[in-house]
Amino acid sequence: MSVAGPPGPVMDRDEVDRALARLDAEHEAIETSLLALQDHAGRRLLEGARLTGVTQDRWIATESRITLLWAYFDAYAGALRTAHELRERRRWPSRDDLVELTELLRGESVTVAGGSAAGAASSITGPARLTERFTLEELVTRMNDLYADSLDMVVAADAVWSALPARIDLLAAELARTRQLAHSVGVRPGEHPSGDDLERITRTLTTLREQVVSDPIAFWQRAEGSSAPGGGRPATDRYDREARALEEVRREIEAVLTVRQDAEARLGRLRDVLSRADRTLAEARTARGEVLAKIAASEVPAVSGPPTALQEQLAMASDYRRNAQWHRLSPLLESLEQKAEDELLRARESLTAVTAPLAVRAELRGRLDAYKAKVARHGHAEDPLLIERYDAARRMLWSAPCDLRVAEQAVLRYQQAAAEVLAPRVPQQGGPTDRRGET
Repeated sequence: MSVAGPPGPVMDRDEVDRALARLDAEHEAIETSLLALQDHAGRRLLEGARLTGVTQDRWIATESRITLLWAYFDAYAGALRTAHELRERRRWPSRDDLVELTELLRGESVTVAGGSAAGAASSITGPARLTERFTLEELVTRMNDLYADSLDMVVAADAVWSALPARIDLLAAELARTRQLAHSVGVRPGEHPSGDDLERITRTLTTLREQVVSDPIAFWQRAEGSSAPGGGRPATDRYDREARALEEVRREIEAVLTVRQDAEARLGRLRDVLSRADRTLAEARTARGEVLAKIAASEVPAVSGPPTALQEQLAMASDYRRNAQWHRLSPLLESLEQKAEDELLRARESLTAVTAPLAVRAELRGRLDAYKAKVARHGHAEDPLLIERYDAARRMLWSAPCDLRVAEQAVLRYQQAAAEVLAPRVPQQGGPTDRRGET
């Protein structure tokens, strides 16, 4: 006991009894918490695991804290037991009893050996000492701090182990199913980018699981501003990244499967489009010969032959389908479909360009006949000038080869003559009246 006497006023009997009741309640709460920590699944896993990295370092320190925590608790329980024994000596304690009880309950009455846990306690209690003296209140505060630090470590590790390995295992199972599906459609490492991605994801998940199991604290993300034990969440960034990568590969495999299901229909449509392009080009070549024979002094563009490169690629696509090389067929079909549409458009544009002179001749013929019909409706069908110019234009347009430039001038001359005939004539003042103009 301290030779200097009790700290502060000597407690009376009621104060002693109230203090003992409070300390008993604290003792029970601390004991319950320590037993719960001892039985915590995370602590048992930490004791049996082969730890590495940050987790290994923190668990070594945490084990020392837990050992020191039990030493503190034993000292606290011993001091409380001594106080109870002293209080139970007499129903009405003497002055000396109250002085001694006051020293036990309020003074630095608890001595704890520091040597056994000095290494662990140095970060909390300061430099290592052979013994430390505490009041019961100080000892409770120290135990609360040690308990919070220890529980934080245990809860964090347990949270990571409860969340990440199970999720990684589920993703690995999905990965295995995707790999099997990929193999069935020919998506293999070294032959298709998605096959290489599956290999990389497999390696990454294997490594990630090993790291999570051996070093869970490295995957713990503490919540900002939280001081509660276990405040935070497992860091799932790497897992989430691989899950997204696997989803992208899975979509690619599904696209290849879709190719396998409708490959024949798509190949049929490709053959049809290329066949229409070939027929259009053949029509353009025939039309070009007709234009060259019927139209004089006209520049007619050349017509290319059928696209042999596309036909070769189409044959390659058919081979891929027969050999179930769906991963190669998929991009080839997409490319061929676009090229076939472009080829059909080019063939149609070629036909339009080749037949343009024939279209010009047809337009001139139609215009000539339209003006003739208009002239006839107005009763001038027998006009000698109009008959002469109509016959001249018609001979040019219906002869072969037809010179479009000369024929167009002949049609324009007929149009001008028809316009003059059809225009109303204004009678001159005082002169004779042109009755035909009035009509």
